[in-house]
Amino acid sequence: MIVQRSIPSASATRTGVWVGIGAITMSFAAYTSAMVVRQGSFPAWQHFMLPSILYWNSLVLVVSSGTLELARRRIGGPFDRLGRADSLSVERLRQRLVWLWATLGLGFVFLAGQYLAWHSLSAQGVFLATSPSSSFFYVLTAVHALHLLGGLGALAYALHCLRVDDGPHSVHVLGAVALYWHFMAVLWLYLLVILALWV
Repeated sequence: MIVQRSIPSASATRTGVWVGIGAITMSFAAYTSAMVVRQGSFPAWQHFMLPSILYWNSLVLVVSSGTLELARRRIGGPFDRLGRADSLSVERLRQRLVWLWATLGLGFVFLAGQYLAWHSLSAQGVFLATSPSSSFFYVLTAVHALHLLGGLGALAYALHCLRVDDGPHSVHVLGAVALYWHFMAVLWLYLLVILALWV
């Protein structure tokens, strides 16, 4: 009797990611609301110029989202009924992992850019406790950076899975990571607009 290996479903993983995205969205919506209310009740709200590296950082994150999507589309399937990748998929996997490494590298470039932005502001005398506007800037960008760091950890895990197992489970993991990473990119663009308008 032949025992077929069950192919893990992507639904549970994606559901978990969507729950996480919902929680993160609610927390950033709360931060944004607090910033808008605080500005309205604080007549001496101090505006400051955002470091220009933040705009370059946005480009880096958008490009990393593109490289991850390119990797996801080129790595996935096809699989036979036992969940094994065919020879074409294995060869394609070996050739396309470079896009995942590129995404990982761009993620670290983004975090380095955030550090440079914070350093630039501190050199100008703009610190966390300088004003309510600077406090919101540091908190929002730092919390986003922490979530992105978590995404880098998930991306490294997906890379590990793909290197040791080219089956559908690894592809499902990559799909979940891609969903989270794309959300991080969209969230950053939202934050950049909010910060440009209010700080």
